Amino acid sequence: MRIKACLTSNNQLWKTPKNIYQSFMDRGFFDPCPGNSNFDGLKIEWSDKNFVNPPYNAIDEWIDKALEEVEKGKHIVLLIPARTDTRWFRKLYEANGHFRFIQGRLHFNESNSAPFPSMFVLLDKKNYYPTMMLLTKEDMEIMYGTKKTN
Repeated sequence: MRIKACLTSNNQLWKTPKNIYQSFMDRGFFDPCPGNSNFDGLKIEWSDKNFVNPPYNAIDEWIDKALEEVEKGKHIVLLIPARTDTRWFRKLYEANGHFRFIQGRLHFNESNSAPFPSMFVLLDKKNYYPTMMLLTKEDMEIMYGTKKTN
């Protein structure tokens, strides 16, 4: 049974831009919270490599689950809002997250740009200290073939 947060789209479920999503899927990543799933990603065991763009109204639960999975040796990439003023940002920092702030704003749901900045957070048990880096528009184009950032 799916949790309600994964089924609603009231500006809480921002569908990953296709080129970014496909890039991770092509490299063998598992998505524990796809928009059209019939399972609850918070209750299942995740794969070794995971790409997670969680519903933002349940972001705390998804980050807690990601941190649990990292302790099991899993590799996690989160695509989340760049909100450095939150408790969950602090948790990710203390877990030695590698933060990749995206210059400009992504175009989610094949629409205009998002009303918030985004970041990738790479979590791995082998991370010994947190790092921060800016992904420029050129970086995003090279890595994901995207020009849709403002």
